[in-house]
Amino acid sequence: MLDPRSLYTFSPEAWASVQGRGAVLLHLLEGYVDAGGVSRVLSEQILDNCAHTTVVEFDVDQLHDYRARRPAMTFDSSRWVGATMPALAIHRVTDRAGVDFLLLSGPEPDSQWGRAIEAILTVAQGLGVGQLVTASGVPMGVPHSRPLLVTTHGTSDDLVSANPVFIDRVTVPGSFSALLELRAGEQGLAARGFVVHVPHYLAQGTFVPAALRAAELIGDAVGLDLPLDDLADTAEATMEALRGEVEGDPELGELVASLERGYDELQAKGNAVPTMEEISRAVERFLAEQDEGRGDA
Repeated sequence: MLDPRSLYTFSPEAWASVQGRGAVLLHLLEGYVDAGGVSRVLSEQILDNCAHTTVVEFDVDQLHDYRARRPAMTFDSSRWVGATMPALAIHRVTDRAGVDFLLLSGPEPDSQWGRAIEAILTVAQGLGVGQLVTASGVPMGVPHSRPLLVTTHGTSDDLVSANPVFIDRVTVPGSFSALLELRAGEQGLAARGFVVHVPHYLAQGTFVPAALRAAELIGDAVGLDLPLDDLADTAEATMEALRGEVEGDPELGELVASLERGYDELQAKGNAVPTMEEISRAVERFLAEQDEGRGDA
């Protein structure tokens, strides 16, 4: 493996400002499976509303597949006037209570996963990171009109809550953040995550209530005061709009009612257990829709 340290550069001043303070590192990457845009929305919410400084920048040209995920470019009349290029970076962020934490944001690497993960863990150990935390969404056969279910995971039992939905063992397509958590645990670093169950019929779009739920769980778990007021307002507006759509669309209303019955029956039994086939179908359907949305490179 090529030296992982050559994958990144850092600001000595910003590095020194957080080194050895046991900061939490949130990793919220735009990956292949992020139903409802949970990671993306939460990352944007933090960077748009919190003071932040870049600590580490990764050489994204070595990690990004530009043909699979092409950058957006703007053409105006007769010339190209701009391009939004991908960036993968770790920022020092200050929450509303003045507490500093770290945020790794950007696109999930398309290549060199092992090297990139080793680089991130080298940075985490060099900075004295106390814990790695992530959040994402997964498409599930649940209704939007019921409390969102969340599956927790972590590198040790004390980092995991009692999951409302018990999953014994299942094999699914991996994500960079999941592999980062696995490797962190192997190196003795504490890491945990929250997976919000997003109604499968809303998984392709942005479902803000799921991002809000993830943000609340992260804040409670690691003691961060994240700016959520406008996110809460958007989530409420989203739910109100969905109520109108259900009332005006009999087919959607029938689907939601059916999911509500199943949800309520399982909750009444004290255990909402999806079958392995249901989980696999939901994830496979979401991935297929993602591929269709990308089109030909």
